[in-house]
Amino acid sequence: METQAGSITFLHHLTPPLQGALMSPRMNSHPKVVLGDEPLTLESIHRVARLGAEVRLGERARTRMMRSREVIDRIVEGGASSPKVYGVNTGFGALAEVRISPEQIVNLQRNLVRSHAAGVGGPLPTPAVRAMMLLRAQVLALGCSGTRPEVAELLCTMLSQGVHPVIPSRGSVGASGDLAPLAHLALAMIGEGEAEYHGERMQGGEAMRRAGLTPLEMQAKEGLTLLNGTQHMTAVGALAVLDAEATCRIADAAGAMSLEAYKGTPRAADPRIHAARPHPGQAACARVLTRLLSSSQIVESHRDCGKVQDPYSFRCMPQVHGATRDTLVHVRAVLEREAASATDNPLVFAEEGEIISGGNFHGQPIALALDFATIAIAELANISERRIEQLVNPHLSSGLPPFLAPDSGLNSGFMLAQVTAAALVSENKVLAHPASVDSIPSSAGREDHVSMGAHAALKLAKVHDHVRTVLAIELLCAAQGLDLRLPLRPGPGLVAAHALIRQHVPAMMVDRPIAPDIATVRALLDEGSLLRAIEGAVGKLE
Repeated sequence: METQAGSITFLHHLTPPLQGALMSPRMNSHPKVVLGDEPLTLESIHRVARLGAEVRLGERARTRMMRSREVIDRIVEGGASSPKVYGVNTGFGALAEVRISPEQIVNLQRNLVRSHAAGVGGPLPTPAVRAMMLLRAQVLALGCSGTRPEVAELLCTMLSQGVHPVIPSRGSVGASGDLAPLAHLALAMIGEGEAEYHGERMQGGEAMRRAGLTPLEMQAKEGLTLLNGTQHMTAVGALAVLDAEATCRIADAAGAMSLEAYKGTPRAADPRIHAARPHPGQAACARVLTRLLSSSQIVESHRDCGKVQDPYSFRCMPQVHGATRDTLVHVRAVLEREAASATDNPLVFAEEGEIISGGNFHGQPIALALDFATIAIAELANISERRIEQLVNPHLSSGLPPFLAPDSGLNSGFMLAQVTAAALVSENKVLAHPASVDSIPSSAGREDHVSMGAHAALKLAKVHDHVRTVLAIELLCAAQGLDLRLPLRPGPGLVAAHALIRQHVPAMMVDRPIAPDIATVRALLDEGSLLRAIEGAVGKLE
């Protein structure tokens, strides 16, 4: 259901096993991705990273790469008479003023990759590595890097053959790109470092040999090109944001189920309210809630009960959940724009025959967006935990027994489930502190402002993992609440969700360990079963 490496969790819901897709690439039915000829979307990144979709270099991209490579070759052939060009015939970072002789240029690129492979921590999961490889190849295909087409083609072939560099998750400050993680990617390309071949970890050279691939012999600028860019933070962030979009629908379903168990009113989802404050995500959430709460016997049973308002955690679901939805729309746009960007340095402009040193490798746009996404997705757990409290607290729960235990006192019911949710929400508040507000100088002061975008991406993945678990706890509590409202039944979509949960987790009439139940419902979320059950009853949710 999920892959963990260190403290990073990436979900694999709605995906078949990745390794099976890679073992039979020619039988893969997923649409191929053509680099350089069409923009990458989060969905195309997902297809390659998780489903093993084929990747190839487009012909227009090949032409662009060849033309930009000619510019680099002219500088190398000019020898000492050529001007200094950063990374082509000079050293790197604080050594940018040191000229390198033509006969040392190949050694320069190899030394750069070796020296920058300084990553630490648990390795990134395979889907994140594949997303990095895809995004790096896409940058090369844009034709502003001065790299030979063979370099991008090798990355495409490694993807199709299941050769995945082992990339430590930490070591990037997100300024001159994700230098250390990308160096580990490049190290495997030259037959060094470590790599996985069809899931087996081994030396990079052995992985290339088994796949029938010749390691890359880097030419001028190609080592630098492979290292400069934001592909670590963009890859990790893209997969997390794509998962978070599905989590928004899960949050709506969990909130609707809790509202039914609480005997709340659907009035706050009235479309006139949301037309008066036309945030798109807010209106979308209200429409989902209306669909899930329609035809509910529970709602009908208390329509004239006299209650005026529900607590904010119920009444303001469209406003809170909707704000998260709108944030993710913005972050998706930033990530897809970045996936279409040349983040190398220096950039080659073949039309003018110029090479210009700039700062497109700086991760600030991604860091800020991913910090925003982290804050937004954390709020789904924040409000979810408050709904859990409304259900388990006998002073708040509209007649439900204390902690949802039929024989409370003898049984503690879901008392500690709320505590676990509160612990995760509290940890999220620490992790939601923006990484992008920090900076620390590196490279002898040359790189004196950095983005910390990799930190932002890793934190987003962890926070999102916590959010899914809190929502699983809410669904457990809400399902128990619905059992206690029988024979009244909720709307059809929630009947389907409740039935699925009960197929795997029985109602808790007497105390038992709750941790396995939480894990079981979490698995239903991650593999997509819960959403499929709901949508099978009421149609696709927004």
